[in-house]
Amino acid sequence: MQMQFTLAPEPEQDARERGRLLFAAQVDFVKGVVAMTGLPPADRLEVCFAGRSNVGKSSLINALTGRKNLARASNTPGRTQEINFFTTDGGPYLVDLPGYGFAEAPVAIVKKWQALLKSYLSGRATLRRAFVLIDARHGVKAVDEEILQLLDRSAVTFQAVLTKADKISKAELERVIEQVKGALSKHPAAYPEIVVTSSEKGDGIETLRAIIATLE
Repeated sequence: MQMQFTLAPEPEQDARERGRLLFAAQVDFVKGVVAMTGLPPADRLEVCFAGRSNVGKSSLINALTGRKNLARASNTPGRTQEINFFTTDGGPYLVDLPGYGFAEAPVAIVKKWQALLKSYLSGRATLRRAFVLIDARHGVKAVDEEILQLLDRSAVTFQAVLTKADKISKAELERVIEQVKGALSKHPAAYPEIVVTSSEKGDGIETLRAIIATLE
């Protein structure tokens, strides 16, 4: 039977408060990792954020944590070349993965990033969920399919997060949501709830905080 995908509901009050408290507390940058040997100890759960370059990943992480410059946003696609780890107080690691789908980086560098990404996703037992960011202006593109297939093969549950939802009309957003639902239905590792966000307007941020805070 085909999985039915829906929009993530508004969180219950308890989950909302847990999310608020988690991200109101200290969040610190731990390290940037360029090889599997540099990963921090797997002593807590972690969630990762993946997305093609310029999808708004840094802006979303900054909005989640309420800190303007925790994750470095850049107008240069592919600038982030490391897996960046952040700690939450008593909660999971937040892991910012290198952007993918960029055309300007040298081929050798791209291959190195891809190899690191594959090793991390398939070999990190404490990784509880991957949040795959999809630009609401474009929906799921061919470049996203590789990471979705990799997550399927790695048996890592992933949840789609639409970014920049404020940049398009309501009608266009509804069309894109249907396109995303169709694309996700082909992926067994996809979590059946989609989160719609706007880092600028704050839409969906409380929902995403609550999801992260209540993962077990």
